[in-house]
Amino acid sequence: MALAIFDLDKTLIGGDSDFLWGEFLSEIGAVDADTYQIKNQYFFDQYALGKLNINEYLEFCLEPLSLNSRTTLNEWHQRFMQAKIEQILLPKAQAIIDKHKAQGDTILVITATNSFVTGPIVKRYGIDNLLATNPEVKNGKFTGKVEGEPCFQKGKIAHLDRWLEQTGEDMTGSYFYSDSHNDLPMLELVDNPVVVHGDETLQKVAKERGWPSLDWH
Repeated sequence: MALAIFDLDKTLIGGDSDFLWGEFLSEIGAVDADTYQIKNQYFFDQYALGKLNINEYLEFCLEPLSLNSRTTLNEWHQRFMQAKIEQILLPKAQAIIDKHKAQGDTILVITATNSFVTGPIVKRYGIDNLLATNPEVKNGKFTGKVEGEPCFQKGKIAHLDRWLEQTGEDMTGSYFYSDSHNDLPMLELVDNPVVVHGDETLQKVAKERGWPSLDWH
C-alpha cells in the first residue's frame, strides 16, 4: 500500500477548474465579463510561464467568493459542474484512481486551486482526501483572503508535510501525477513521479530523467 497523489487541473481533468470558474462567473454575469476575463487569461498565462504571483492571483480569484452568500455560491457551483466540469472528466484518470484503490493505496489530490472550487470535483472522482489553497471564512462567509499558506509549488510540500503528520501516512512507494513544471518540487519528492499531459518544460525534464509520461485524453 502506498500514497498516490494527484494534481487536479489538466491532470485529472481536461482543463483548468479555476480558469473555467472565472469563465462561468463571467457568463452568468456574476463579475464584469470584459475586465475579469482579461485578468483571468493574464494569470493563466503567467502560471504557464512559471511566473505567477500567487498572492496577486488569489486576491483576484477569491474576491467573488467574498461578495456572495454561501447559498448563492453553492448553487452556482452546482451549475458550474454541469456546464464546465462534467465534460472534461477523464475516464482514464478514473481508471487509474480505481486501480490504486484496488491496491489499497491512499488517494490524495493536492492542488493550488482553492478548496471551494475543487472540493466537489474531487468528490466526483470518489476521492476523500484533498489538500488545496483554503479561502478564509469568518462568520460563515468567505473573506476574500487565504487561510494559511497557499498550496502552490513548495507550499504543496508544506501542506503535505502537515497532512502526513496528522494522518500517520508516509511516502514509502509514493506516486505523484502532474502536468506542470510548477510541480517539480513535488515530483522530485515522491518515489514514483508520473507526468500526465506534461507542459513543454516538464516533458523535457521527464525525458531527461526517464519519468513515465502519460496521456489520459
